[in-house]
Amino acid sequence: MKETILVMGGAGYIGSHTVRHLLDNNYQVVVADNLIYGHKEAVDKRAIFIKADLLEEKSLNDVFSKYKIDAVVHFAAFAYVGESVKDPEKYYYNNVIGTLNLLKVMREHQVNKIVFSSTCATYGEPRYTPIDEKHPQNPINPYGRTKWMIEQIFNDYNRAYGLQYIALRYFNAAGASHDGVIGENHAPETHLIPLVLKAIKGEIPEIKVFGNDYPTKDGTCIRDYIHVEDLAEAHLLALQKLEKFNGCINLGTGKGISVKEIIQSAEKVSGRTCPVKYTDRRDGDPAVLFADNQKAREILGWTPKYVSVEKIIQTAWNWENKSS
Repeated sequence: MKETILVMGGAGYIGSHTVRHLLDNNYQVVVADNLIYGHKEAVDKRAIFIKADLLEEKSLNDVFSKYKIDAVVHFAAFAYVGESVKDPEKYYYNNVIGTLNLLKVMREHQVNKIVFSSTCATYGEPRYTPIDEKHPQNPINPYGRTKWMIEQIFNDYNRAYGLQYIALRYFNAAGASHDGVIGENHAPETHLIPLVLKAIKGEIPEIKVFGNDYPTKDGTCIRDYIHVEDLAEAHLLALQKLEKFNGCINLGTGKGISVKEIIQSAEKVSGRTCPVKYTDRRDGDPAVLFADNQKAREILGWTPKYVSVEKIIQTAWNWENKSS
């Protein structure tokens, strides 16, 4: 008998890739998404789709009543850092209260397994790199704080109610599916790689680089870019490890790439020049941020397949050209 996995937020960027990966690995998948930021067309046709909202308990109850859910993969969240600073209420309600609603309904239907989409934003300003899971957590914006709070809630529910959970703290998700069917499609788009590719294509005037005077090899920020299909694989492995491990795990390549290196790689992949405008640093942007992924290797048996930034950008470029 196939297990049935409920993917909350499965019409979003990482969610839609994970849905495909679960289906390809013989799971039945129910996708619930409110489609505020998700795209229904990104949901694999093999999955069951239901429009539902974390803040509407009845719509969640309907999903659990209609289908026998074995486990949940939870992506449903608002995730724009700048917006979270301007409108924290929106983020605390949707991300924290919405997750509490989900956990309440799960308990009512005796579902006690969840894999959660967390973030390296829970760490805040890095005290050292690479960042491991023991690094102090001191998030510096409401978005990061909501994810940190949810991790604490899971830990309390684990102790009190036996909730089995793994929270996956990703670094910078990037790329598109290997076949170019789905990719990154945010509105507004804030991620570096799609913005660089849009600048190369002339869809935006230029790429703005925030600061070129950081204490790094070329003056620009260094980040850890992890391919979306590697993230999808990690969610599948986490589902399979819930009975043996509960806690938080970093997902990153363990390798830092600078903004300038991303632009140079994108120019190489596309064969075109990227117009660049250097501007002032943004508040709260650390110079260097990359993961220690040893725990993911040891506990999940996970190794990222896309370790070349050019390969990551090539998948994004293929999707950009297919979808435009």
